[in-house]
Parts: sequence; structure tokens; C-alpha cells
Amino acid sequence: MTFDPLILLRNTEARHRYLDIMQAALDAVDPYRAVREQMRVEAGTLWVGDRSYRLARFRRILVVGAGKAGAPMARAVEDVLGDALAGGLVIVKSGHAAPTVRIELVEASHPIPDQVGVAAGQRMLAQVEAAGADDLVLTLLSGGGSALLEAPAGITLAELQAMTDALLACGATINEINCLRKHVSRVKGGQLARAASPATLVTLVLSDVVGSPLDVIASGPTVPDSTTWADAWAVVERYKLQERLPVAVLARLTAGRQGQLPDTPKPGDPLFVGAHTCVVGDNRVAALAACRRAEALGYRTLLLTSFVEGEAAEVAKVAVAVAREVRASGHPLAAPACLVLGGETTVTLGDAPGRGGRNQELALAASRLLDGMAGVTVASLATDGSDGPTDSAGGLVDGETIMRGRAGGLDADAALRRHDAYPSLRATGDLLLTGPTQTNVNDLIFVWVE
Repeated sequence: MTFDPLILLRNTEARHRYLDIMQAALDAVDPYRAVREQMRVEAGTLWVGDRSYRLARFRRILVVGAGKAGAPMARAVEDVLGDALAGGLVIVKSGHAAPTVRIELVEASHPIPDQVGVAAGQRMLAQVEAAGADDLVLTLLSGGGSALLEAPAGITLAELQAMTDALLACGATINEINCLRKHVSRVKGGQLARAASPATLVTLVLSDVVGSPLDVIASGPTVPDSTTWADAWAVVERYKLQERLPVAVLARLTAGRQGQLPDTPKPGDPLFVGAHTCVVGDNRVAALAACRRAEALGYRTLLLTSFVEGEAAEVAKVAVAVAREVRASGHPLAAPACLVLGGETTVTLGDAPGRGGRNQELALAASRLLDGMAGVTVASLATDGSDGPTDSAGGLVDGETIMRGRAGGLDADAALRRHDAYPSLRATGDLLLTGPTQTNVNDLIFVWVE
């Protein structure tokens, strides 16, 4: 993976350093390497993290999973286990497949699910339901798994798509979105584990959720679910979705609240006794790697937080405020400084949203506040290389971005009102383009003060 050379058309020397730092972050959460560091076979024993499993115990080893990092994770498992694998099925985002030998990869739509994903989810459910007490089921989960692994319960695919559209547009957090997803599914919220029981279940996770709560990542198909029908309905009320969700979705949530449907399996359920989860990489790992590379390049560095949430434009104000403090007082670091923030912002869309994503919106919003400020650059990077429904990974802006836009007849304020950051950043040479990175650990925000 390399960054598009368009981003190097201006401030070339500095931008080469910035891209080098961002590349170090992505390299640190390479899914293949992350799995290989946590998984090995020694003397007939499989080690996953600090857990060991005697391979002779198992009749079959089956691999299932979903997520944007599914292909390199699957390849790593194949390289570790070789002929011991019986096969498996992993669902990846369209364009993210790669050659594998024993594990089938299916490409499906993201972030809006499609029929291919649903069909693959139903096949996967059937595979794990056939597993017995003498089988080992390895599950590979990464960002995007919630949309890719689908087996709707009580609703149609069209109704699931409409629900997903409404949730993505309303400004709900990923935790809230996945709460509803779990309650209209036969696999999410611990239900894949229920289907696999009594097999031994081991899950490897590349986390794309702030704080890495296991029941939120990929909607937690193999772990106990902490959310309830009441929680799901609270999301509907909080974002006033009663008029925007399909009738079948509302009817299912209502039936669940009234005790007419069973809830997802909860902590303490004996079906999880044989289940273990290992987080192989997350946002903090990537952020710390960026800090180490920046320090090697001569910057004073600091990871401010890996728990950023909130509206992208509001977080942009915080990023620029930090830069101003560095320039004014030398706090929390004196220049040259590189400050890193990790997490995931949101964008509340209007009725006619333009083209962009949360990282592009954050970058364009920051450029307005940086207008005319020398020596400060802000970048916002989607670590999966796909920011919103675009081919962009985000944006990298400085004090001249707005000036370049004005020269081209662009109005950043109007673009932000339309949530239309992509054309503006593309025109000013400030759009980050990476292509699929094959990883996904949330977003990274960088503030450089020279």
C-alpha cells in the first residue's frame, strides 16, 4: 500500500515525513503480521496468545469470519496450520479478496449489506451449526464485519438495508448502530457462538472500535452481548427513528421489548465456557507506532488519546486548538511536535449529503481554522483506506488549503454544509488516497507543528 502521489504536490519535503509516519502506523497493524505474532504451533500444540490447544483433540479445524482484514488474517492462519485445516469461509469487503488455499473468501458489500453477504452468512451459520464437541472453530473478525456478516432475523434484506441507511445517517455511534444490528440478526451478539456450541471456539480480533469492547467489534458474534431489547429501542427514541425505520424492524424491536422474543446470549451463559477471544491489534498499537516513527524523524511526540468520539467538525476544533497551544506556549510539547489522537468520529448527514466521509470532513473543517497559519498541518486518516462511500482515506491540510481552494473557486463553508469534502480536498491536493490497506483499527488524527 502506498499513498497517492497527488498529496505530495505541495510541501513535498514535509509531506514525505507525514506520510512516512502514517505508513508506520498502518504497518504496525498489518493483519497478517498481527495474527502470526499471536498464533503458532509447537510440538503438536496450537498457541493463540497465552492459550494452548492440543491439536490431537480435534477432529476438524474450521475457520470462519468477516471483515475488511479477513484475507490477510485467513492467509496467516493457513500458513500456521497448513494441512490441519479442514477449510472455512471468511466474508470480506468487495475488492479485498486475495488468494487462499483452504479457506474460501467471499466478497460482499460494505457498509450497506447485500444478498451475497446474506447468502454467505447463512452458509457460515450452517457450517458452525454442524460443528461438534471434538471440533475447533477459529473465528477471524475485523472492521466491517457487522455489515459483511449478515443473517437477518424477522426482516428482509431490503428492510435491513433501509435500517442501515437510517442508522448511518442519523449520527449514531458504532456501539448504538451495532446494538440494533444484533437484535435483527441470527449471528450477531453471541449468536454465532450459540450456533457453534459445543465446539471449542477461538476468536482472533483486529479491533476497529474505540476501547475495543468485544461485544461491539463486528457486532460481537462470538462473545456475550451486553445490550438488550430495551437498549435497542432507546437508540430508536434517541435519534427519533420511528418514522425512518421499516415497520418490520419496529415490530421486531417491540416484540422483543414485550418479552415475545428471546434476547441475545448474555454474560454468564454456559455456552461461552469453551470460548476464548484474542485481540491481535487495535488503534493504540497503530498510534504508538506513529509516535515512534515521528520521534525517529526528530519530532517531540505524544499520544493524546485513543478514545476520540463526536462530530468530526467539532473534533477538528480540538485538533487545531492543540496546535495553537503548542505554538503559543510550548504545551503539551514544544515544536517540532507531532501529536496523535485515535478513535472514530461521526457525521450527522442532512437530506442531500454530498461526497465524503468523517475523516475528509474533519480535515476540511480543520483547514478553515488553519487558514493562513504557517507551520501547522492536520491529517485525519481512516486506517482501512476507505473513508465513507469514497475511494479516499481522509485528508491532510495546512494553512494554505483554503487559499488554494479559493483560487479554484471553491467554497469550503458551502462544501461542509453539504458534507461534500471530497471534491474540495481533491481539487486542493489534500486528499489522502491509499487504496484498500487490508487493515482497520479506527481512525488516526495527526497534528504537526513545525
